[in-house]
Amino acid sequence: MPVSYNRYDQERFNRKEETEGFNIDTMGTYHGLSLDRVKEGVHKTEQKRSSHSSNQQRPSKSHSSVQQKPAPQIPQKRESRTPIIIVPAGATSLITLFNCKDLLQDFRFVTADEKKQNGTRKESEVLIQRRKEATVHGAPGTVTVPYRVIDSTQRLQPNDWNRVVAVFVQGPTWQFKGWPWLASDGSPVNIFTKVKAFNLKFDGVETDANVKKWDVHVLTISRSKRHLDRASMLKFWEALDKFIIKTKPQLRY
Repeated sequence: MPVSYNRYDQERFNRKEETEGFNIDTMGTYHGLSLDRVKEGVHKTEQKRSSHSSNQQRPSKSHSSVQQKPAPQIPQKRESRTPIIIVPAGATSLITLFNCKDLLQDFRFVTADEKKQNGTRKESEVLIQRRKEATVHGAPGTVTVPYRVIDSTQRLQPNDWNRVVAVFVQGPTWQFKGWPWLASDGSPVNIFTKVKAFNLKFDGVETDANVKKWDVHVLTISRSKRHLDRASMLKFWEALDKFIIKTKPQLRY
């Protein structure tokens, strides 16, 4: 039987549309309640909403307890880029830790005996400052590059060998005892592909037999003409620069 229209009965048809499907009591009313009761109802509603919101935002204890602090970052040690030069420890060598600074830095040959007589004490290593011409900020200038000079390889760490750029050779193979890159027969020929080898001798003196057959750059100096020292040492630095550029360009030079 069709239902007759009654304008007072429209709430029965429009209730779902007005609430969009939500469970809301549209027939609720504050009629008959005192002002205090009305306020109390509103206050309780706000408390419920506030409590529900704070519960949603507060992280659970079980979740926070599981979280772990990230491990601290340990800064890596920066590797040195200072090249290393090795000179002989023997007293018969023309270049030692006693006079290497005079020769390689100041381009002046002074015998080790002279240095000892003047009170020079032998250090475990020497830091020389090589001055060379270079382009600085687009203009010709001079730069200073440090080089570490040693006469013993016992304190070198494995990664230090990558910085060894030059060695002054005397001739005997025992000079290279304990070095890496030795051939199976103890020959140092493979070393000279990793490190630039030099032999320093007085002019007029016969070159050592081993030096002749090895890949060694021979440098000569005069016994008495000190004004020629600079030319000999410039040849040393020129040859060493070319070697570093080719094999170890990551280092200072």
